[in-house]
Amino acid sequence: MQDVDLQAIAAQVLWAAFFLSVAFGAIAQRTHFCTMGAVSDIVHMGDWTRMRMWVLAMGVAIVGFNAMVGLGWIDASKTIYATPRLLWLSSIVGGFMFGFGMVLGSGCGSKTLIRVGGGNLKSLIVFLMIGLSAYATLRGITGVLRVNTVDAAALTLSQPQDLPSLLAPVTGLSKATLAWVLGLVVGGGLIGWALSKPEGRSGNAVLGGLGVGAVIVGVWWVSGVLGYVPEDPNTLEEAFVATNSQRMESLSFVAPVAYTIDWLIFFSDKSRVLTLGIVAVFGVVLGSAVVAFATRSFRWEGFRDAEDTANHLVAGILMGVGGVTALGCTVGQGLSGISTLSIGSFLALASILAGAVAGLKYQIWRLERQV
Repeated sequence: MQDVDLQAIAAQVLWAAFFLSVAFGAIAQRTHFCTMGAVSDIVHMGDWTRMRMWVLAMGVAIVGFNAMVGLGWIDASKTIYATPRLLWLSSIVGGFMFGFGMVLGSGCGSKTLIRVGGGNLKSLIVFLMIGLSAYATLRGITGVLRVNTVDAAALTLSQPQDLPSLLAPVTGLSKATLAWVLGLVVGGGLIGWALSKPEGRSGNAVLGGLGVGAVIVGVWWVSGVLGYVPEDPNTLEEAFVATNSQRMESLSFVAPVAYTIDWLIFFSDKSRVLTLGIVAVFGVVLGSAVVAFATRSFRWEGFRDAEDTANHLVAGILMGVGGVTALGCTVGQGLSGISTLSIGSFLALASILAGAVAGLKYQIWRLERQV
């Protein structure tokens, strides 16, 4: 067996993921990339510009991920999104909670980090609440509740739940061929829709969509190709180096926030090591801060009143619990997960959007009552 330097590979993975995350934060800050903002623009103003930006990013991620599957570089079943166990109720309930929470918190997990980089102290509190509630849902009291309730309502499929794997036995085509076809049809269709109107072809929309989508694909390559070890010398099994899930990962911003807080608190504990998700959290904040200072948009912002404080505290809890339950956020499921063409990711994404619309309607109702 060829000698494998796991530490050297881990360093390469972490540095590559960090720089890609810096790019994500910088692009998102520069273009105002935000899923909650995209939904809000539609509900309040009928403006689809930011939604087209997000859909463009989604399409690029789908095409890029499935091209790598078609080339044989990666396998969707090696991710947390495409296992045979379909957590359908967890995806629906967790997604709805996350979507509602991101409205109360003025943005999702990634937007929270971007706003922290821009000097928003409210988002710093949301960050802490996401991390604490996410950790509790991974390993604590809400985790026990999750496992014994929504996670128990699951379907075990005969194949991994990504569409190429599910359709291969039915069509007689290979998974690689279906990845090429579905990736181009679904991803290309989304790209075409995003660019079909002038607002989708604006500078910010194209930069945000192409840039964010490319970063998602890049991180998949980093963890799935650069960080892949066919035979770990310690376990004699395949390994994906420097990931928390021990599987191939791309960007997500709920569980990694919990792992970041855990790493900071137990820094002297040598069992706590940097992972792809943790460096991504730091990278997004740094990238956002660099652009905020460069464009002179950095400014300190605090809570308006007690109600504003309460909304953001509740938002952090809903996003932390909901994001872990749904296996991801608007980036973790809405971009990384959806790029695998996983059934669970489609369910989670639809529920996140439904929760966001419900949250916006709730805010409108609250304002009308105060008039």
